Amino acid sequence: MSSEQLSEVCETQQTSSACPSSAGARFVMDPPSQPSSAPSFQCLSFAYQSLTEIPYETILTQTDTLEVLDLSYNLLEENPALLGQLEKLSTLVLDCNNYTAHVKFPYMPSVTTVCINKNKINNLPVFVEEIRRKFPNIKILSMMNNEAAPSYFNGGSLMQYRDYRQYVISQIPGLKILDDTEVQEKERTQARQTYRLQQNRYSSRKRKDDSSRKLTHLQKKSNAVAQ
Repeated sequence: MSSEQLSEVCETQQTSSACPSSAGARFVMDPPSQPSSAPSFQCLSFAYQSLTEIPYETILTQTDTLEVLDLSYNLLEENPALLGQLEKLSTLVLDCNNYTAHVKFPYMPSVTTVCINKNKINNLPVFVEEIRRKFPNIKILSMMNNEAAPSYFNGGSLMQYRDYRQYVISQIPGLKILDDTEVQEKERTQARQTYRLQQNRYSSRKRKDDSSRKLTHLQKKSNAVAQ
């Protein structure tokens, strides 16, 4: 998904009404349930703002409603740790920033789409492992124009492109779309066969890590309710 497509999502949500921009951000607002209620947004876009820090002061006021967050075309490289508070977020767009393969995401089980095209990702196994662990329900991953994602557009060969796709698909079995191409069942089967040994090696560790992370996530939610 490109930033242009994300903008269309923000502008065409049928249950929302457009809201004027504020502090450089673009919003899509939910209709208020009461005249006096504070504004809430399903979509926030901070694209093209030359940001070096994530504007948490605005974003974290929308933890109960935000579903789409666009931080593309900025200068971001910090770990987006506090985004884990967005429990309804489904789409995260980080295109054209300075993120590397060593970025650390929070655990975000609600997120199904991650776009991180044209960053500085050059280590595929490290990055894919982070995505697999922190976004357990991801269905769409787009990471085009990164060194770790070879293709015709950045000088990669057809063989490199196929190997790249097979590796990502094998490590994230639930993936439905990688970059701009749907994952075919034949492709999924081939990827599974090619990387079966490596996947088996990670499986036991994954179960332990995911169980621990889910428990921590539930504990945080329980503590928040108690407060």
